[in-house]
Amino acid sequence: MENPAVGLTMIGLVSLLCQWIAWRLRLPAILPLLIAGILLGPVFHLLDPDALLGDLLFPLVSLAVAVILFEGSLTLRFSNLRGHSGTMRNLVIWGVLITAVIGAVAAHYILGLPWGMASVLGALLVVTGPTVVTPLLQTLRARKHLTEILRWEGILIDPIGAIAAVLVYEFVVVGLDDGAALSTFLLFMKTALVGFGLGALGGYAWGRVLRQHWLPQRLHSFGTLMVMLTLFTTSNTLFHESGLLTVTIMGVWLANLRGVPTDPIKEFKETLSLVLISGLFILLAARLTAHQLSLLSWPAWIFLLVLVAVARPLSVWVCTLGSELNWREKALLAWISPRGIVAAAVASFFALKLEKAGVAGAEMLVPVTFLVIISTVVVQSLLSRPLAKWLRVTEPPPSGFLIIGANPVARTIGLALQEAGFMVRLADSHREEIKQAQMAGLDVYYGNPLSEHADTHLEMAGIGHLLPLSPQRELNNLAALHFEHLLGHGKVFRLATQRGHDKRHHQDLALGHLPLLFGKDVSYSQLASLVSQGATVHRTSLSETYTFEDYQQAHEGQLLPLFCISEAGRIRVASSEKELEPQPGESVISLIFIDSPQQDEALAQAMAETEKEETSEKELP
Repeated sequence: MENPAVGLTMIGLVSLLCQWIAWRLRLPAILPLLIAGILLGPVFHLLDPDALLGDLLFPLVSLAVAVILFEGSLTLRFSNLRGHSGTMRNLVIWGVLITAVIGAVAAHYILGLPWGMASVLGALLVVTGPTVVTPLLQTLRARKHLTEILRWEGILIDPIGAIAAVLVYEFVVVGLDDGAALSTFLLFMKTALVGFGLGALGGYAWGRVLRQHWLPQRLHSFGTLMVMLTLFTTSNTLFHESGLLTVTIMGVWLANLRGVPTDPIKEFKETLSLVLISGLFILLAARLTAHQLSLLSWPAWIFLLVLVAVARPLSVWVCTLGSELNWREKALLAWISPRGIVAAAVASFFALKLEKAGVAGAEMLVPVTFLVIISTVVVQSLLSRPLAKWLRVTEPPPSGFLIIGANPVARTIGLALQEAGFMVRLADSHREEIKQAQMAGLDVYYGNPLSEHADTHLEMAGIGHLLPLSPQRELNNLAALHFEHLLGHGKVFRLATQRGHDKRHHQDLALGHLPLLFGKDVSYSQLASLVSQGATVHRTSLSETYTFEDYQQAHEGQLLPLFCISEAGRIRVASSEKELEPQPGESVISLIFIDSPQQDEALAQAMAETEKEETSEKELP
């Protein structure tokens, strides 16, 4: 494609289409992205990244890998490791080593690669990554401790594997230039010194800038990106390819500094990372050639089999010795290890350099890596859920609630559900509301529940229902659409439009099939008005002598039934689709209120506040 503008636009549009397909099919986005790249490149020859970007391709890949690694390292808070099984720690230490060694040995004897190239391939294929593990875990619904082990392994193993690949790569390059072991060791030390030194210094210094607010808030995200890229290029200038280690250390340092406001930075890098990951996968897959694909003969498939059926099970078995996991749980851990963006990016990144250096076997690095990525993502995405069910390591049907919003209405209903024994998690981007929810003892997620950050960090294990209780109508509707594919029909609800606003707010046709929460006439403004007037939520048990009709008469009809809990502990949500009809032996959770002269005034005020929220032009965080 001769016109760069047309080529870049095409990549952007195809990326958007692939992300949408992945969302609709609940698959990791890298799968359609890789397929699209292969179709555009070696199959139909519509995209030639080298011709499109020329000499800029290598710097862009290098900088994109740096941003992706920095993004991953920003999520590595040491405090999150507390309370997790020692199995997870073993997997990211000994598991990495076992997988890398077996991968290197298999690459040498099966693929016929020299030991240097075999070691590079073995090191970079240890990574999995949250971009592929998290979507899989959301549909898998394995037991919570298994989900935690796999989730944290995916987050931690990215930078660990990338650093290992960098060090092995340096060994290969250095070994070609100077075979002396002492010289190689000294060069490794220089890499570590420059990487750890600049990374720690940069993380501490920039953390001070952010903590002391020496830069305006609006420049925090942009400034962090520029400082990170500056340290990356400086590190590479001081010592060849030490920049990846530098940015990883900087991100870990920033993530663990107290008082550093990293949330705006994370929000900014979500969109940036999404663009980079999407474009990078298509570009890297399009660089595959028919010759490279022809190299994937039977030895490559045997190598894949060894990696999946030998290296992973052996590392899991060793790392779980002495743990409380049973053989069924270990089998699931041994099965799940899909490779992701860092493996693809680092493989292409190193292949560019190694091919230029004339390293034997470098041409095998990219096709074998992409074979492992595509195969593990496809097979494990399709078979993991049936396997987990067969092994009987899945959680029972989730009954917990994700509530959009942490306002007084959401907190009141959330506390009632929590007191009834159900898991509750509130998601909101307003700091003060989140603080109030935390003080009330509720579990929270601070941030936009629709963001890329939420895809990785919003824990959905045990969540079976979505209640949209935010004053922001658009957020409620988008959240319903976003989570419906995960939770299923009848588990996701929408709120009724305020009376008198039907002409201004036409219901989105895409939401028309969703049941209205608590009934067809219940809006957020009405709930907010009732709560502000002192309405409370109570749980009441029913019996043959005290029926639901008796309960309504006792309160003179001044109640709104919200939920019904059966004798077996199953919960039903009141909606426009089906009335609750509580029976003797069940319990009902209701919002109980009393009419007052001020109620109409409070309702009008609540409606005005909600309208202000809906029409505000500020972007959702």
